[in-house]
Amino acid sequence: MRSISRLAYVLLSGLLLSASACQQTKQTPAPVVPPVVASPTTATTFTNPLLASGPDPWVTQKDGFYYYMHTLNNRLEIWKTANMSELRTAPSKVVWTPPSTGNAAGNLWAPELHFLDGKWYIYYSAGPAGTDLGRQRTWVLENDAADPTTGTWLDKGRLFSSPEDFWAIDGTVLEQNGKRYFIWSGHNGLDGIQRIYISQMGNPWTLVGPRVELSHPEYIWENVGPPYVNEGPEILKHGGKTFLIYSASFCGTDQYALGQLTADATADPMLLASWKKSAKPVFSQDAANRAYATGHNSFFTSKDGKEDWIIYHANSNPNEGCVDKRNPRMQKFTWNADGTPNFGVPVAISAPIIKPSGE
Repeated sequence: MRSISRLAYVLLSGLLLSASACQQTKQTPAPVVPPVVASPTTATTFTNPLLASGPDPWVTQKDGFYYYMHTLNNRLEIWKTANMSELRTAPSKVVWTPPSTGNAAGNLWAPELHFLDGKWYIYYSAGPAGTDLGRQRTWVLENDAADPTTGTWLDKGRLFSSPEDFWAIDGTVLEQNGKRYFIWSGHNGLDGIQRIYISQMGNPWTLVGPRVELSHPEYIWENVGPPYVNEGPEILKHGGKTFLIYSASFCGTDQYALGQLTADATADPMLLASWKKSAKPVFSQDAANRAYATGHNSFFTSKDGKEDWIIYHANSNPNEGCVDKRNPRMQKFTWNADGTPNFGVPVAISAPIIKPSGE
């Protein structure tokens, strides 16, 4: 589709949808709208998508810099930037290339970079090279350099819950009540349904104690597939609450969306009773704004710490599937009166967005 103004696009979409809904046998021709050039990035604005491709985006902050990663399948790469709105021009460095053979030789997914106990850790999913995705597990790398784009990354091996050592992807870290926990998406060994699990961490590369299931697909909006999926768990804290934001339904569908679990910030996260699940998605597709399969997000704050931002991936057209056409996008979000996050709707691609405060 040619680039047109956002207002004209919305009006045109409304006319088409209205005609379709009434099932008219003879539709009124759509008005001819002259093409216009999308608003360019200015000194105070940026536009989505941030990159042409970038499934499973992850951002962390330290010492005035943002470090960004996403799924590249055959390597791990880190982007470093002082301003998230300038990600597309930021330098990047390949920090890990997997061995040519073995249990972590291919299909590297959803890397996350965390600074724990004075060192950097990358948690990523991987399995044997090739098309057999049934052996995906979670792996850990360690680096003691101050800047994760420098230094040497050491392979700390596989992170797993024994004896329940099953398919496991999309791991993240939760710190609560002076303890550290790992949360991931995995199987129960009985079916192919993806569930959200939690286990306590003994150190950044070791799980101790049992794993506990926190969520599985229950609602209709979580069960668009198959496969039936809860994955991509991410942690957000605010106002005495801990929010676990996760992705639901198969990533290859346009209905891929974000769900939410909520717990008190002092609750025991290993207890299922500590969490309350939202019955509706908290962020989902918006065809008018060309955002499909919206999911697998992370969070960051603006440089001055005054704003909260979500970064997520989406497809720009329907039926583009769970491949590299997914691109990273970011937008500011707010908080509801009850303290829950309000992510709004996906901002239209190419629409000018005010840069994060402090940039």
